[in-house]
Amino acid sequence: MSEPNPQRTPPRKAEGWLDPGATNIQVIYILYLVGFVIGVSALVGIVIAYMNRGKSDEWVETHYTWAIRTFWIGLLFGLISAILMVVGIGFLLLLATAIWAIVRIVIGLQAVSRSEPIKNPESWVL
Repeated sequence: MSEPNPQRTPPRKAEGWLDPGATNIQVIYILYLVGFVIGVSALVGIVIAYMNRGKSDEWVETHYTWAIRTFWIGLLFGLISAILMVVGIGFLLLLATAIWAIVRIVIGLQAVSRSEPIKNPESWVL
């Protein structure tokens, strides 16, 4: 009979893309980007963000806050832009909102790839 090796550690479970953590937040950011083409993917991203919020490391939590706020603020700016399309300025505001959202998503992706927290996740701007 062989005895189990006491120094052997159990295999670590690989982080899945739905498990809270860096991979999950990257998936959320990518879903937001795909949301510019397929709108429902952004909704999937926000649901995943809310499901995993509060379940990971502190630096990843800043990304969840950033991602959730990016969705809701972008939606608010998008609705305001859509209403103002009647006057004509809404088209420019909608373009500015899309650029703002893309910049926030890219900032988030860059920070998570370096394993860094978002410096001010409560910000409305950048």
